[in-house]
Amino acid sequence: MKRHFPFAVLATAALLTVAGCGTNVVNPVSGRTERSAMSLQQEVAAGREAHQDVLKEYAVVEDARLQAYVTALGNKLAAQSHRAELEWHFTVLDSPEVNAFALPGGYVYVTRGILAYMESEADLAGVMGHEIGHVTARHGAQRATRQQNAGIGVLAATVLGAVLESRGVGGATDIAGQLSQNAAAGYIASYSREQELQADQLGAEYLARNRYDPKHMVDVIQVLKDQEQFAADQARAQGRQPQTGNNWLASHPSNEQRLQRIRDEASQLTAGQAVDENRAAFLQAIDGMVFGDSPAQGLVRGQQFLHPTLDIALTAPAGWSLQNGSESLTVMSPQRDAALILQPVPEKAGSAHDEILRRWGAEQGRTDAKTINGLKATHFSGVRRNAQGQRSNAEITLITSAKGAVYALVYAAKDGQTLQARRAALTQAEESFRALTADDRKLAKPWKVALRPFPAGGFAEMAKTSVLTEAQLKLLNGRYGGEALPKPGERVKTVVAAP
Repeated sequence: MKRHFPFAVLATAALLTVAGCGTNVVNPVSGRTERSAMSLQQEVAAGREAHQDVLKEYAVVEDARLQAYVTALGNKLAAQSHRAELEWHFTVLDSPEVNAFALPGGYVYVTRGILAYMESEADLAGVMGHEIGHVTARHGAQRATRQQNAGIGVLAATVLGAVLESRGVGGATDIAGQLSQNAAAGYIASYSREQELQADQLGAEYLARNRYDPKHMVDVIQVLKDQEQFAADQARAQGRQPQTGNNWLASHPSNEQRLQRIRDEASQLTAGQAVDENRAAFLQAIDGMVFGDSPAQGLVRGQQFLHPTLDIALTAPAGWSLQNGSESLTVMSPQRDAALILQPVPEKAGSAHDEILRRWGAEQGRTDAKTINGLKATHFSGVRRNAQGQRSNAEITLITSAKGAVYALVYAAKDGQTLQARRAALTQAEESFRALTADDRKLAKPWKVALRPFPAGGFAEMAKTSVLTEAQLKLLNGRYGGEALPKPGERVKTVVAAP
């Protein structure tokens, strides 16, 4: 969670609902003429403008060496694509999410989260080749054309589409619900199954054109399927329903049929004299990279949320989960039917709690002043009127941190009965809000990827000196699905707490 109120992408998209008449454009991949809401020039312009919103929404990894490595790989792939003439841009985002997405016009993003789970340069090339394929085949422009009929402007569809891709289908829906921005959830469709399959095929083709073995496109899909399986196994072990839709496969057809199709496509391609997969160079590039949450966005450590920069902390009740996003922290019930949402209040809203509540739209209801762990707080429960003039029941607590910033703790539940049933836990989470203690600061150390020789005792031995479990280390190194273990002495990835 960042300090400012970063709803720029959704806010900008709501404003830029401009319409277009459409034009005939030759698709660079298919060679066929198609009716499009954007010309090739408009596509580049829309991507350029939406790129600025993405950068407002996400921090960029502050590692010039890693950024340069990813950019060089991306440019090499793009030079052999169907749209080599574009001015391509490749960005590593400071996000733990396992994700990659693209904007029209040549803007491709990978998260450090997805980098951590790749095994080689060839694997990363498969991810980037897939996203380059979305751009070369004009999938974003095709989606914007579909959405124009729903009353969403071309640029708005482009920007909201980027939100959808960057958060995963489920994540975009959650955000839309939290912000009452139904456009993101209801109008912006994900890529179609055929578009995803075409991007797979193009990714494999671009691998082959660059003399990587195209089977790495299959390996990438399998690695990410293993991650989904790991998440499902963990959920079942904790008695929870497996959650879907939060990673790079969220909107992708992620079944065996898809895997078989890309296997068939890859088998028909040839990389000629295939180059080395460049595993050593890739591992060197990610050595020392932050893993999981970054201190700048706050750290989740078990049931604790710790933000050293903002000097705030919060503890989730037993069984509840913490979901740290760029706009907010969500404390979610095990049944996923209630949540406490922590959000920073923008400075322009004021510092006095009564003024903030008035601007927020609080009308009739009960307001109680109180103190939480020495911090000034105000709880409101009653009726709120939103910017559109609609009234609804609402409950919120404002709290001023030790640094003078104001935060909102918003109560959310599927209905009033559920809210009452979960109230004790919601209140427990709220009352844990505090300035960091000495113990909190000891725990608030970033985790980093480190390279180690594979020991004779295997991943079980590695887990003794890592912050990850044996199962997590297998997942990190592409062995969760039962693949053969690395050879003793082979360099593998682990994760350790920074000094």
